[in-house]
Amino acid sequence: MNKKVPIWQYVFIGLILAFVYVPLIVMVVFSFNQLQSQTVFQGFTFKWYREIFVNRELSKALRNTVIVSFTAMVVSTILATLAAIAVSKQKKVFREIVLNANNIPILSPDILTAVAFLLFLIAINVEPNLGTMVLAHVTICTPYAFVTIYPKVRSLDPNIIEASADLGANPLKTLTKVIIPQLRGSIIAGAAIAFTMSFDDFIVSQLSSGGVQNISMYLYGLKKGIEPSVNALSTIIIAVIGIKIVYDLIKSRREKTGEED
Repeated sequence: MNKKVPIWQYVFIGLILAFVYVPLIVMVVFSFNQLQSQTVFQGFTFKWYREIFVNRELSKALRNTVIVSFTAMVVSTILATLAAIAVSKQKKVFREIVLNANNIPILSPDILTAVAFLLFLIAINVEPNLGTMVLAHVTICTPYAFVTIYPKVRSLDPNIIEASADLGANPLKTLTKVIIPQLRGSIIAGAAIAFTMSFDDFIVSQLSSGGVQNISMYLYGLKKGIEPSVNALSTIIIAVIGIKIVYDLIKSRREKTGEED
């Protein structure tokens, strides 16, 4: 017999959901507000969505963010995947050393990573710029991608790799045709985490950019409160994330239905 769930548990869950999602709903609603006010809604408009592309400073910050985040995602995911495959083939002692070393930047505050990277640039006499920002983001994203991909690499059946070699496949073909397809889900997850980490970063960007602004730095520089165009941009980001979640749910449900059939 199922026990009846106390009403207070529903209330508690409802309060948590409201705390998380009500601010997002308010932000979405006011992205369509004719006024710049964040408290009084008067009329429906799309002008703040147009403002994203009209506002040169905002559009430039968005462009820099996309360039840096996408580049950091691709490079860090490739490095993490290759590192995970290489480390998985080593002895246990070496694997433990690498895993513990990889956890250091994850557990360390971002400010330490940012200062260390800035000191490195000073030591090699390089002025911070967009390129150094990308390099810094690769540095902070790679450990997160690695811890996402590595467990899946360790779970691979070594017999499949050996069979590929026995059938005449060279190491590169084995990597691209056998190993990578089996790691696809983990690689996508690692890439998503890397992109999110890069897109959201402020501290490391601030100390490695040399004045090049990304979205986080642009928002920090607003002195008179959040502009409605920022609400519009945030709404677009939420919509993209929502579409991706719905797509994954539909895809997962179809795959389960196919397995049952």
